[in-house]
Amino acid sequence: MKIRFCGANRQVTGSCYVLETSRMRVGIDCGMYQERKFLERNWDPFPFDPASLDVLLLTHAHLDHCGLLPKLVRDGFRGPILTTPPSIELARLVLEDAARIQLEDVLYKKRRHKKEGRKSKHKYEPLYTSADVDRVLPLMRPVSYDEPVDLGDGVTVTYLEAGHILGSALLALDVAERGTTRRTVFSGDLGQWDVPIVGDPTYVERADHVVLESTYGDRDHDPPKSVALQLADVINDTRRRGGHVIIPTFALERAQEVLLHLAQNIEDGTMAGLDIFLDSPMAINATEIFLRHPEYMEPETRDALQHKRLGFASRWVRATRSIDESKTINAQTKPSVILAGSGMCTGGRVKHHLSWNLSRPESTVLFVGYQSEDTLGRQILDGASEVRIFGRRLPVKARLEQIQGLSAHAGRSDLLRWLGKLEAPPRSVMLTHGEERAALSLAENVREQFGHAVSVPKYLDEVEL
Repeated sequence: MKIRFCGANRQVTGSCYVLETSRMRVGIDCGMYQERKFLERNWDPFPFDPASLDVLLLTHAHLDHCGLLPKLVRDGFRGPILTTPPSIELARLVLEDAARIQLEDVLYKKRRHKKEGRKSKHKYEPLYTSADVDRVLPLMRPVSYDEPVDLGDGVTVTYLEAGHILGSALLALDVAERGTTRRTVFSGDLGQWDVPIVGDPTYVERADHVVLESTYGDRDHDPPKSVALQLADVINDTRRRGGHVIIPTFALERAQEVLLHLAQNIEDGTMAGLDIFLDSPMAINATEIFLRHPEYMEPETRDALQHKRLGFASRWVRATRSIDESKTINAQTKPSVILAGSGMCTGGRVKHHLSWNLSRPESTVLFVGYQSEDTLGRQILDGASEVRIFGRRLPVKARLEQIQGLSAHAGRSDLLRWLGKLEAPPRSVMLTHGEERAALSLAENVREQFGHAVSVPKYLDEVEL
C-alpha cells in the first residue's frame, strides 16, 4: 500500500492524493491550484491516469479541494465521487462558478491583449466549461458522518466531522490486506473548536498513518478580543473616517460567519447600523444551501436560525446578485461594509471594489481568511506599496486589517491537540496543505512533543505504507 502526493505539498492549494492498495486505487480530493507560481499545474496532465481511479473521496467543497474534478472526469475518470450531502450541493455551486469565471477571464484577457497588442502563451480557452461540470454531478454520491462505507476489495472509509465548513469531513480509510487491517487518516482541512455554524472536529483515537494539514502549522490564532468586537472596532473606526470596509470573503462558511457576527453586533448596539452588502452571488446561493442543511450545524447556531433570533441576512444586509446592482455599490457616498469574493482577491467582484477603494485612506480592507503566497490578497496584506488590478498599477493607501480568529483552519496548538488524541503512536505522520516553512515548523513540534515519525512530502513523492 502506498500514497502518492499529487498536490498541496509544501504549498497550500491543489489538494490531491492517490492511495493505492494491491487491488484498487483511491483518489482523495482533486483541487485547483491558486498560487500564481503553481497555476500552470492546472493545465498540466494529471500525474496519474484518471481512468485508473476506482473511486474519488471528496473531503469538502472548497475550490482547492474540488476545483479540478471537471478536468478529471473529462480526462477519463468514471468512478463514483463520495462526499456529504451539503458538499454535493456546495461543490456544484463552486464548480459552476469557477467555469463561469474562467470563461469571463478568457474573454476579458483576449480583449485586453488585443488592445495592448500582445498575445498569451496559452490558447484563449477556459480550463473547463459548464458542460464539463455537468458531467461531474451525476457521479456524486452522498455519504453520512460516522457510517463506514465499504468501497470493496477490503477498503472501508468513514467520513467524520472536520469542523472546517458545512459538510466538511476528515477520512478514516481502513485497508485489509494479508490478514491485517491498517488505518490511514486524511485530515482534509481541520477547523477550529467552539466556532459558530459547524461542529467541532472529530478526534480520532486510532491511526497507523496520518496525513495532516499544516496551513497554520507555524502559528496560532491569537485574537486579543472576540471576533465580533474586533469587527465592530474596525467598522466603527472606518465609519468615522467616512470610508468603506471591503472584506474579501470566501463564499462558503466565512461569509455566513461574518454576517452572523455583524448581525449580533448591531443587535447588541456595539456597532452602528449601516448598509452591509453581500456582493457575491455564490455566497448568497451558499447561504441558501446552508439553511437547507441545519442538521449539519452546531446546535446553538441551528437554534438561533430556526427561531430567527439571528439571521445570515437581516434588514441591514442587501444581497446583490446582478452586475448592475454590484456597480451601484461604489456610487454610495455613505460608509458601508462590502463582503465580496474571492477570498484571496484572485478574481470575482472584490477586485472591482478594491480598484475603487484601495487608494482611499479613509477606506479599510479587512482580511478574514488565509491569503496564499503570490495571491493579490497576500501582496496587499504583506504591505505592497502598489498592486496591479485590471492592468493598472494602484497605490495602496487604504487601512489594512486582519482578523485571524475567523479562520476556518485550526492553528498550530489545535493541530497538535487533535494529533495528541491518538491512543497509540502512528507509524507515520505526513504533513501537507501548508507553505513549506509552516509544514516544517509543525513537523519539528510533532517530533518534540510526541516523538512521532513525521515527514513533509514533496510534490509527486510516493510513500510506502
